[in-house]
Amino acid sequence: MTPTLAFISGLGPWEIGAILLVALLFFGGRLPEVGRSLGRGIVEFKRGIRGINDEIDDASDQPDHRLKDPRKSRDNPDDRDSD
Repeated sequence: MTPTLAFISGLGPWEIGAILLVALLFFGGRLPEVGRSLGRGIVEFKRGIRGINDEIDDASDQPDHRLKDPRKSRDNPDDRDSD
């Protein structure tokens, strides 16, 4: 069972049927529309998470030019390499 569905692992067929009946009473004929909207929201959320992960991966692949060797400073001529 996936971790996202772990909270419904103890539900039996009667409990699931009761939940579906309550959903049908609340939403009635709009239930397909509500399902579509929920599906679109989930897809958009996953797309946003994927975009964030791609940005993090791209940033981690690029070298960080700000990190320099502190032993080699330009201010102190004694620390420079003699090339």
